[in-house]
Amino acid sequence: MTELHESAAGAGPGDAYFAVFTDRADAAAVARAFARPGTRTLAHASGRPWLVGRWHDDEVVTASAGSTSVAVIGCCPVDADELRHRAARLRDLTELGPLARSLPGSFHLVAVLDGQVRAQGTASGLRLLFHAEIDGVRVAATRADTLAAALGHEPDVEELAVRLLWPVPYPLFERPMWRAVTAVPPQDAVVVAADGRTVRHTRWWTPPEPVQPLAEAAPVIQKALEEAVGARTRQGGVVSCDLSGGLDSTSVCFLADRSPARVVASTWPGRDPADTDLHWAEQAIKHLPDVEHVVWDADASPLVYDNLLGIDDLLDEPTIGVMDRSRVLHHLPGLAARGSRLHLTGIGGDHVAWCSEAYCHRLLRTRPLFTLRQLRGFRALWQWPLDGTVRALADSRPYGRWLADSAGRLRDPSPSSVATGLGWGMAPRLFDWVTPDAERMARRALLEAAGTSTPLHPDRGLHSDLEQIRSCTRVIRQWDRMAARAGLPMASPFLDDRVIEACLAVRPSERVTPWRYKPVLSAAMRGVVPDACLRRTNKAAASMDASNGLREHRADLLALWEDSRLEDLGLVDGAALRHLARRPASRGLSDAILYSTIAAEVWLRGSSATAPLP
Repeated sequence: MTELHESAAGAGPGDAYFAVFTDRADAAAVARAFARPGTRTLAHASGRPWLVGRWHDDEVVTASAGSTSVAVIGCCPVDADELRHRAARLRDLTELGPLARSLPGSFHLVAVLDGQVRAQGTASGLRLLFHAEIDGVRVAATRADTLAAALGHEPDVEELAVRLLWPVPYPLFERPMWRAVTAVPPQDAVVVAADGRTVRHTRWWTPPEPVQPLAEAAPVIQKALEEAVGARTRQGGVVSCDLSGGLDSTSVCFLADRSPARVVASTWPGRDPADTDLHWAEQAIKHLPDVEHVVWDADASPLVYDNLLGIDDLLDEPTIGVMDRSRVLHHLPGLAARGSRLHLTGIGGDHVAWCSEAYCHRLLRTRPLFTLRQLRGFRALWQWPLDGTVRALADSRPYGRWLADSAGRLRDPSPSSVATGLGWGMAPRLFDWVTPDAERMARRALLEAAGTSTPLHPDRGLHSDLEQIRSCTRVIRQWDRMAARAGLPMASPFLDDRVIEACLAVRPSERVTPWRYKPVLSAAMRGVVPDACLRRTNKAAASMDASNGLREHRADLLALWEDSRLEDLGLVDGAALRHLARRPASRGLSDAILYSTIAAEVWLRGSSATAPLP
């Protein structure tokens, strides 16, 4: 396996993308269209292109043995010798699944064996794959827009209408924006046959059954998170970490402090006088004498909705991450100036160290008295009414029926928190500014999905957990790319597959409880994080930053709708949106109901400028 060429421009760490080709002359012809200035190429043994794209040397490990070649692209502590040893033992491409499950980190895994090519991303959904037929050749890629550009296709209007739903339910949020592009589900690998045309998906990942006692699982979780942090810090140098004082970022910070790297901790206090992040961060830093602590000026942080008109670094789908993009990126140049080569976040801790209350359906059948006590606590904690709780527990609709019923209630008021918490998730809604045409398209897509889709797991609690993880990684995937382009790559160790697996294996009765805050993380980090730091029982909400952002950025929001691409497509009523922009205190706006519409509009404006066009 050889690298054919490389532009001096190269690629910064964290901004990798690539396309995968079979070892055929017609595939090589298609691959030439992907080889542009700044791209790199890894070749098959024949010399024809295998991988074409952009990546940094630190992000790729390759090995060959006989007719087998394997590439790991991303963050993984495997070295070339170990990978070569694994490649030499590979007799069938199905063995790549166990190989991936044995490695820490977050990475794509690509292999070729006897002419067949297999590629897979992460079960978390952070590293995705897509494929399309281009000039009779099946091409897989890590970005859907790369394939769409090669085909010369425009985004599908119905997919844009679907993205106006709030929220977009599974499986619709995983569909590409172009009809000719097929998404590979995160739990699957894509295999392209030696003929270069025949393609299939094969499952490589299944979530663990949640049966492990927390006492047994805690050391496993600690080890998995320690290895996830270690995969990023083992090279030493300087790394920075969020230190909000919450359990998630504090855990990552303490683990990073144990590594060969020097750590810079970053705290951004909230504007809200009731925000206690700084207090808890200061408690943690007392136990980290070797860590440099940077506390930013709360009033200097960008607000939600900042710079929506200037976003030009989106990937292949709309993301609500545009709302907080400026806030995420603002402090990265300052950390890079302090020497940081990588910024670690605690993002994902909320999604893996806690779980859905919908597990109560399962627990009510097996431990009824225990579950009733838990439900009393949840009712008090979340202010669930008794009648609504009973109705939600009695709801036994399968997932397809729930989706179909949602399609008929898109203009209803937002669902209650108890229906969301104990159900399959939050039922989608459309708002007043969405046109009837868009509603018809969204309803049609929901009904089609209802007839063919199965949940991520038969248990609605585990389905909800997996859906929340995968919804989160759709946003983080984009933030990671934005951060890399800003000059300091980000990483979120909680979203590594091994960490997710370790957390999901814990009994739901011990993962979620109204009586303790994040019991899984508290148990796993005992002995690493001081007990004083594990006592925190809340987190900051940043609601003031959102409401202030609506007021201070209403001119940008108004400009967004003055020349709306969505309005041009007949999907939204621009006059209604302009009316709302002039009245930022309108009822309901603080509940994020604009997010999906803003995300679609911003993406439409910027997507044509960001796709790596062949």
